[in-house]
Amino acid sequence: MKATEILMDEHRVIEQVLTCLEKLADRCEAGEKLDGKSAREALEFFRNFADRCHHGKEEAHLFPLLEAKGFGPQAGPTPVMRHEHEEGRKLLAAIASAVERDVPADFVRHARNYIALLRDHIRKEDQCLFPMAAAFLSRADADSLAQRFEHVEHAEMGEGTHEHYLQLANDLAGRLDVPRAQVTPTCCHVHH
Repeated sequence: MKATEILMDEHRVIEQVLTCLEKLADRCEAGEKLDGKSAREALEFFRNFADRCHHGKEEAHLFPLLEAKGFGPQAGPTPVMRHEHEEGRKLLAAIASAVERDVPADFVRHARNYIALLRDHIRKEDQCLFPMAAAFLSRADADSLAQRFEHVEHAEMGEGTHEHYLQLANDLAGRLDVPRAQVTPTCCHVHH
């Protein structure tokens, strides 16, 4: 599986949990009590799977490789993607604050902003950045990148961590009646 395909499969799982977050916001808007347990689990997923693991792979490995191949580090797609990652981190902090303070209106506002940001971000990467990366990177580059992604999975995140977050995503989907992501059987894992 190519490195960009791994990232796109991870996007499908992230979108699944974005839909869960959207359901939580919809329920709050309908007057239901904020489901703090599910909201905290979604936050944990976004902080660790989406940001630390997925965005970490992009920021530490994909973006520098693309910049070494001629993508401008100051102008172009990679600085835009990094900026959007930072905006997402700020919104996650705002969502967490709203959950801890149990302020449904703030939760809804920040959650909807985060959902919109990430869905647009994923669309840009899937439709623009990743196809450009596939065209720019040699087979050796792609293989090296996939190996670095595997290192992130096992050495940096820790054995079993990725599986934990995939299970968390599915648990949330089951609880909130959200369809599971359609991903390849080797989703989010690199096999030699």
